[in-house]
Amino acid sequence: MRLGVVGMMPADFRDITAAHLSAIADLRLTGAASHAPIAGLTDVTAAQCASVRATMEAADMDFVQFGLGYGQCLFDPDPAVTAPLLDGIGRGIEVAAQLQAHYCLIRTGSLNDRGSYSATAANHRPECRDRLTQSLRTIADKAEAAGVTMVIETHLLTIMDSPETNAAVLAAVGSDHMRVVMDCCNHFQAVHQVYASRARLDHIFQYMGPIAGCGHLKDAAVRDGFVSHIDEEVPGEGDLDLGYLLQLWQKLDADAYMLLEHLPDEKYPLAAKNAHRIAAAAGVEVH
Repeated sequence: MRLGVVGMMPADFRDITAAHLSAIADLRLTGAASHAPIAGLTDVTAAQCASVRATMEAADMDFVQFGLGYGQCLFDPDPAVTAPLLDGIGRGIEVAAQLQAHYCLIRTGSLNDRGSYSATAANHRPECRDRLTQSLRTIADKAEAAGVTMVIETHLLTIMDSPETNAAVLAAVGSDHMRVVMDCCNHFQAVHQVYASRARLDHIFQYMGPIAGCGHLKDAAVRDGFVSHIDEEVPGEGDLDLGYLLQLWQKLDADAYMLLEHLPDEKYPLAAKNAHRIAAAAGVEVH
């Protein structure tokens, strides 16, 4: 398997330098990622993308994931919301192609105004699934034409709330250019699943393995508090059996990337060290 990071990069991907990539390589990571708001992508030029690509290639660093930032919902009932959103994502796909990113990341959004990962019962009305499928099919058409593979960040608080839902939605979309992120941490729904994580990981991989693109490597820790609290944690500092997770990932695709994420830059050295230690103990080769 391969290891990379979502972090340690400048806010604007056009500002990536050899120094940024050297710091990542020093952690024995071979992949980097960047995000950009879709609102600003009309200003990005092909020459700028070529320069970024050349910087990455000179550092022997893979551009694993180009994430698109937006707050709108892909299944909003108002076409005045979804039409410009789909246009913006279309432009993001063009930039991802110019960057030669392995994957272009999107999110589903939510009908909860508080944010894309804020829950609401409204997200789970049958008509919402239909509208989401239509939007994802439109995106898939653009991705197929551009030769780009999309990955959806799914989460138990979103419309794509479970491994089963993920499989059903992608089956309805029907495109190999539309996949999901293997972010197992996002699909632990209860404390007992964390404490018996191998069984839950088997379940996640059963449904999401065949439709996964890149992966995100995070740990989860059960915290005190009412009713229940399951928090993200630095890999190796939580309660999940990450060695087993990496074995499943290696079996799925020995060249696929797991990306460290959601940490301040000063914690990535520990995360990388732990990830390499866990992989070695599990007999998983990182290359």
